[in-house]
Amino acid sequence: MASAKSWVKAARLRTLPLALSGILMGSALAAFWHGFDWIIFILAMLTATLIQVFSNFANDYGDFQKGTDNHQRLGPTRTMQGGEITISEMKTGMFIITGLSFVLGTFLVFAGTWHNSPTAFFVFIALGILALLAAYFYTAGKRSYGYIGLGDLFVFLFFGLLPVIGVFYLHNNTIETAVWLPAISMGLFSTGVLNLNNTRDIENDMQSKKITIAVKLGPIKSRIYHTLLILLAWLTLIVFTFQQQKTAWQWLFLLVLPVSIFDLIKIFRIKDSRLLDPFLKRLALQTLALTLLFSLGLILS
Repeated sequence: MASAKSWVKAARLRTLPLALSGILMGSALAAFWHGFDWIIFILAMLTATLIQVFSNFANDYGDFQKGTDNHQRLGPTRTMQGGEITISEMKTGMFIITGLSFVLGTFLVFAGTWHNSPTAFFVFIALGILALLAAYFYTAGKRSYGYIGLGDLFVFLFFGLLPVIGVFYLHNNTIETAVWLPAISMGLFSTGVLNLNNTRDIENDMQSKKITIAVKLGPIKSRIYHTLLILLAWLTLIVFTFQQQKTAWQWLFLLVLPVSIFDLIKIFRIKDSRLLDPFLKRLALQTLALTLLFSLGLILS
């Protein structure tokens, strides 16, 4: 039987800051437009956490089934790869997390839509189901889209646009056009994390026939692509702040910019792909830090 430590490892807690950043940003934007609701915020944070854990379980399961997680992989040893969790145990784990995600997600969507628009309730339920399906079919299943270069697009949608705009709507029951810019920014930062992960794994992914954008671009061009993603993410946040500025507090998030630029330079200079691994955590934490500062600036304004 798998230990609690193995399940925590499979949950990949270091990915949670990125998953929660979109919820934080969408909620802060809602507060900026005077529509914040604590119940929505708490339920959204819990639901996003469960969906991210499910995604990590499914990723562990899918890559193990396809043989991508092997001794040549440069990242940390996965739980199924290391024999810590069996196939049947992982299936059970995914089933339980799916159920909890759906129940909490239903409460979230009901609280945020039903009193104002029953139609929106069913639309959000459908989006929640799509999010779970996207989490599963990233690497699992016979037609996993992560193996045909579509991972970046889905991460952009489900880590950027959907959480930021979706949570904003659940708070406010409306969508402001300006909110698209921070949502795009969050999607780009999230895609940057995925691309960095895939750049690290280019050689092993090629051998496993996992055709990611990084595999198509190669080690140098994938770093250029990464740089463009991160710089464009910063640009969209800066443009939004110029457009919506009320006080100087809204520029707090720029405190993270020097660290981000420094890391981009280091990433471009690294030749050994395995040395990219620490930058995954750093980028996820930077995204959380700038989100917290961005949110604080909005609230103070």
